[in-house]
Amino acid sequence: MSYFEINKRYMQFHKKTSIGSSNFLMKIIIRVAIACFIFFIILMLVDKINFPAPNQTIEKVIPNENLKKVN
Repeated sequence: MSYFEINKRYMQFHKKTSIGSSNFLMKIIIRVAIACFIFFIILMLVDKINFPAPNQTIEKVIPNENLKKVN
């Protein structure tokens, strides 16, 4: 190879098509943010559901006769 061919290969423009590992942290941050956003949306949707609840408070009286002391 001549000097000009080596210099041409060295000076040739090479386009990088991949970003590489420099944005690895940014990808993780974006994924965590999306996961938190989806979790928040699901939490809001579950909160809007009207689950049935009893109208009266449930209270059961236990007589003292049935209770036993354990020593």
